[in-house]
Parts: sequence; C-alpha cells; structure tokens
Amino acid sequence: MAARTDAALAAVALVAFGLAAVLVDATLAAPFVVVGGVGTLVFELLATRGRAAVRRRWERPAVQVGALAVAVATAVVGALLAPSAVISAGVGALGTYLLVLGGVVAARRVRNAVRADGDRGRE
Repeated sequence: MAARTDAALAAVALVAFGLAAVLVDATLAAPFVVVGGVGTLVFELLATRGRAAVRRRWERPAVQVGALAVAVATAVVGALLAPSAVISAGVGALGTYLLVLGGVVAARRVRNAVRADGDRGRE
C-alpha cells in the first residue's frame, strides 16, 4: 500500500509541474532535469541509512500532505520565477523517483515470487 500512495503523491506532483510548464510555455532544460534526477538518487541513497526512521515520519499523513503542498507550491512559484530551471528539476526529480519506486516494487515482487517457489519446493 505504501508504494501506491507514494506513487500517487509523486504522480500528482508531476502533474502539477506538467501543468505549470504548459501554462507558462516552459521548455525542459536537460541539465536541470539531470540535477533533479541526481538529487533524488542522492536523497534516496542517504535515506536508506535510516530507512525505518524515514518511513515512520513519511507515513504520517500530515507529512505526506505537507510534502505534496510544498511540491505544488514549488511548481507554481518556480513557473513564475524560473520556469525552465525549476520545472525541469522537478520533472527530473519526480520522474527519477517514480522509476526508482518502480524498480523497488518490481524487485520486491521478484523476491517474493522466488521465496514462494522455494516454499513450494519444500512441501
């Protein structure tokens, strides 16, 4: 369930950045997309060091709603002040997050399938 919620929140934020880009006719700038993606990877790697603590905090609804509000506000303000840079970084960060999350979910499913097959073999 947590992965679905995380994906839904990231998708809503990504839609906000996409709408902001359309409304101000911003173009994506590859260097800023890369910066956003690398930022997400660095954050996720650091977050794995305190996985349980991060998850406990993140699972609080107020934290999730707050994070989404900050993302939407960043898209709006960024579209007004520095559209290409901010929207590109946001799209890069959120796109990378969704790819990482998809990879984690896929790996979990494979691991669970392998375990299930191993359990069947012991019967």
